[in-house]
Amino acid sequence: MFWEVFVALSEGFLVSCELFVLTLLFALPLGLVVAFGSMSKFKPLRAVVRTFVWIIRGTPLMLQVIVIFYGPGLFFGWRALERLIAVLIAFVINYACYFSEIYRGGIESISKGQYEAGQVLGMTKAQIFFRVILLQVVKRIVPPMSNEIITLVKDTSLARIISVVEVLFVAETYLLKGIIWPLFFTAVFYLAFVGVLTVLFHFIEKKLNYFRV
Repeated sequence: MFWEVFVALSEGFLVSCELFVLTLLFALPLGLVVAFGSMSKFKPLRAVVRTFVWIIRGTPLMLQVIVIFYGPGLFFGWRALERLIAVLIAFVINYACYFSEIYRGGIESISKGQYEAGQVLGMTKAQIFFRVILLQVVKRIVPPMSNEIITLVKDTSLARIISVVEVLFVAETYLLKGIIWPLFFTAVFYLAFVGVLTVLFHFIEKKLNYFRV
């Protein structure tokens, strides 16, 4: 019985890991695009992007998952998205908006004097950003980014709301059969995953300690 449950939970955990990795893969660069939009000097674009970010950050992720999965069929009569694809889209949009605010805060925290110094040295805007600003921004955003990424590990459990078979969904199927211990056993998977990420981010922060900003 134990081995059967362990295998089932492991398969569910692989789905959780897949959702986690794919969300980061798409949300990290998309968040930077959104951040640039929210800092744009073109006021209509800035207003639209900031309003969108406000809506996404102000509504529950679970609600966003439900809307993206059921919305196309209910509102437009379209064919429903694959469950994992719907969850992935919701997660990417949600986390891109959160990441964008972290990026924006990091970029705007760099003093204008550093941009001006780069211009005096004859550097282009791109060179100033990638050679002078970016690494300083990375150092400043690592702690808040690590919090969001660790939160993402636990948020993958929300996929079960539309019956994506992730690790907590598997544990709940055993709970319906009157077997409760697999539900607590899922904590081992989450704790192990978060533990690895905690060590990884601690290592990254130590590597970036040569910046004194």
